Amino acid sequence: MIPFDYHRATSVADAVTAVADRPDAVFLAGGTNLVDHMKLGILEPSLVVDVGHLPLTDVEQLPDGSLRVGADVRNSDLAAHPVVRSRYPVLARALLSAASGQLRNLATTAGNLLQRTRCVYFQDVTTPCNKRNPGDGCSAIGGYVRYHAILGASEHCIAVHPSDMAVAMAALDAVVVYVDASGEHRVPLVSFHRLPGDRPDQDTELPAGALITGVEIPPPPDGARSTYRKVRDRASYAFALTSVAAELVVDDGTVAKARIALGGVAHKPWRATLAEDALAGASCDVDAFGRAADAELEQAKPVPGNEFKVALTRRAIVATLAELTGAER
Repeated sequence: MIPFDYHRATSVADAVTAVADRPDAVFLAGGTNLVDHMKLGILEPSLVVDVGHLPLTDVEQLPDGSLRVGADVRNSDLAAHPVVRSRYPVLARALLSAASGQLRNLATTAGNLLQRTRCVYFQDVTTPCNKRNPGDGCSAIGGYVRYHAILGASEHCIAVHPSDMAVAMAALDAVVVYVDASGEHRVPLVSFHRLPGDRPDQDTELPAGALITGVEIPPPPDGARSTYRKVRDRASYAFALTSVAAELVVDDGTVAKARIALGGVAHKPWRATLAEDALAGASCDVDAFGRAADAELEQAKPVPGNEFKVALTRRAIVATLAELTGAER
């Protein structure tokens, strides 16, 4: 066992102060990702700061109609919350499609966002991996790539972000709230996670020593319909081969507003802005949905072994939009 110091934070300020000048310190809440990586030897922190007992467990509606979700809200509690179920069904369904019931009872909102973008080679410390050790190389390129990226990848990393919840939140224009030594800050979730570029070891734009305190989700547009579709190799406890989070506003048979995000295809939750633009004012039929999917996937660059994900993602987009609009397939 590799020894480490443990500190149980008594407040957000205490947690932020505890990790100051400790670049290898980590925050612990549910621990469903962190503890695994410590066991595997991927992560060896000298200090673990427990933030799982801070008063960050509330889900509350704000005066402007937004929903604020505390960083320590458990995934199962968030999925079951009546406001989430009624106003943000895409989020409830994404959460319920993730992991297992046992893990959802433990995993937190902030921890879900901070899952490491990873693949089987990242988890195996005997293989070269630029995410674990920049400059070592990417074992996935030329290796097993069934689950790997078709959008936004680089020559340094082709891993995909594993979260379902984050994909739904990306489609909902959620905002991540965090605190560091200089105070409270907000960043749109679509800008929170990073593409790999030449620094695949950096998953997010969260500054060192900063603590996520919550996520704010704006109210849905009037008349919005939303859902989440996940395609995977088995019915439960499996990462997405591809997934689609979509929210539509339909007016007189045409798409008045569309927000779409994709999972399982990129290093971060992928906001499908090209598909959204193609849908603006389009009729609610599968031909229009197919053209929107094609507009987004024209930029796809699969690697040998995962070419099937392009067609699979296209079908998932069309099926999701058809489900929301009742269009015949």
